[in-house]
Formats: sequence, structure tokens, C-alpha cells
Amino acid sequence: MEGRYFVRILIVEDETRLAEALGQIMTEQKYAVDVVHDGAIGLDYAMSGIYDVIVLDVMLPKRNGFEVVRELRAKKITSPVILLTAKDEITDKINGLDCGADDYMTKPFSPGELLARIRALSRRQGDVVLEELNYADLTLNLATYSLSSGTKSVHLGCKEYEVLRILMSNPKLVVPKDDLIIKVWGIESNAEDNNVEAYISFLRKKFFFLGSKVNINTIRKVGYRLESETP
Repeated sequence: MEGRYFVRILIVEDETRLAEALGQIMTEQKYAVDVVHDGAIGLDYAMSGIYDVIVLDVMLPKRNGFEVVRELRAKKITSPVILLTAKDEITDKINGLDCGADDYMTKPFSPGELLARIRALSRRQGDVVLEELNYADLTLNLATYSLSSGTKSVHLGCKEYEVLRILMSNPKLVVPKDDLIIKVWGIESNAEDNNVEAYISFLRKKFFFLGSKVNINTIRKVGYRLESETP
């Protein structure tokens, strides 16, 4: 199974039609995609540190791509960056790479090549996704969204799946509510604590149906942690 599932991509591109086309292509590849159109907003999004790959145009309003990459690296944000430019000059490429970019593409480019470079960078980050996650008596299938324990299995909705995937990827660690909101609903969403609480409740009911010994414990005013009744 290719490691392309559930990778989060940020596209920062002021050519609206190109940005939306790239967003659509990546969504079809099952990536989670955010699209913004100027360097200042792009920097705000990227500073969250949640993106597996950032596709960043050089010539942007407010902050150019070189400035954005330089600021990210100064703040220790290590998300891989692919710079896009209409110029095919060696000095621009050197400048971009010296600023901290990981790759460079000249417009026009093949969407297929861009996707290949995104896959390569996400693999380099160690983000190739396994076929399933396991914790205690639970198994989460990453391709089918099914959760199983023993001989029973249930299908999870998209948000249920994303919340549980994050919890199972961080077993026994407390996952803050704010992290769940940003990673599941998105940085610009209006989701609040009660949205997270609702999906935690749904998951607890699924655990009960499956007869699982796993609990989702609430750490008051902080977040949630998976714990198992069995050693």
C-alpha cells in the first residue's frame, strides 16, 4: 500500500485557477489539502507545523516564497517545501534551496511529476502510512475505515476515523483537544470543544459495541488518552 493516505498538504499559490486545480488533484489522491493565496496567510498556516508537504509559489502577494521558507526554518518548522516559480534561472533555484526549500519546480509542470515529488518528500519524512494501526485489542484498518476487536468489526465515519487515528498513533499520550480540532477539522474551522466531545462519545459507543477493553480517558482541561484495562 502506498504511503499517500492522510498526508496533509498546504498549497500557497496566488494563481487561483492553478491553486484550485492542484487542490482538486491532491484531494482525488486522498490527501488532506488546504489552499491559500498569499504569503502572509500561507506563513500563518505553515507555522502550525501540521503539514507533511508545503507547495509554495515564489511570487506571492505580501510575503514571497523565499521569505516564507526562511521564516519557517528560523522557527524550526521542518515541513518539506516544494517551491514553484515561473522563472527557470539557476540563481533563483540556488536562492530557494539556500533558504531551506527541499525541492524546486518550474512552471508549467506536470501534475504527475508534482505528485511524485510529494510522495518522495513525505516518504523521506517517515510518513509512509501502514495498512493498519493496533492498540491493545483494537485494530484500525487505514484503507477501509473499519475498526475491529476480536470477531466484531464496525465502519467509522470520516471524523470518527480521523480522531481515532490520531489517538492510536499516540498511544498512552495525552492528545490536546486543540490538536484534534486543527488536525481533524482544519485550522480555519469553527469547530469547538463540544465537536470533539461528540465524536469521542461516538467512539466510546463503538468500543462498547465491539466489547473492547480500551477506554478513551478524558484528561480534564487538556485532552484525551487511550488506555486499556488489560496489560
